[in-house]
Amino acid sequence: MKTVFIIVSSLLTVVCTLPYILDVIKRKTKPREVTWLNWSLLAALAASASLSDHQYAAAALSFCGTIETLAVFVLGWRYGDKSIARFDIACQTAAIIGLALWFIFNSPAIAVLASITIDFIATLPTIRHSWQKPTEETWITFFLAGIAAGFTVAAAKEARITSLANPIYLVAINLLLAGIIIYRHPSIKFRYGAGNA
Repeated sequence: MKTVFIIVSSLLTVVCTLPYILDVIKRKTKPREVTWLNWSLLAALAASASLSDHQYAAAALSFCGTIETLAVFVLGWRYGDKSIARFDIACQTAAIIGLALWFIFNSPAIAVLASITIDFIATLPTIRHSWQKPTEETWITFFLAGIAAGFTVAAAKEARITSLANPIYLVAINLLLAGIIIYRHPSIKFRYGAGNA
């Protein structure tokens, strides 16, 4: 059953990007390039750390997340927001520090925890953007990414930082983003009666 969960999680992680990509092409969604590049680097870091600790479910989720975020980054190069703020540079630097910590302490767990911390910091601009301009984000992508991470939690073979920390974090952060967009989006609000503009 755990193998099925890993397959479902991996497929959902890749497929969940399609609505986002379609909205980027239609120019409804405007990805921030540096944020998506940060997410790609951090997902790759988490995938490598989990794989080195033989936590294959978490590694598969993070590897698919790397493909997903990199695809948005590449597409966003044409349609997205390419501005770079000091905050973005700080996040890039933090990602490199996380990688250095992994090598210095030779601990995949430290690499995963550093990746989660940096990812959360890198996500703050997207949380703010989702609150301020929910029509420029695609809620279904974040919702499906959260569900995919939930399947990875169910597929974990043991309770370790490298197997559970990143998937649990991804459930929480993606469902938070989806919830903010749904709550703040005018047309969704009209249909479901949620939130105030």
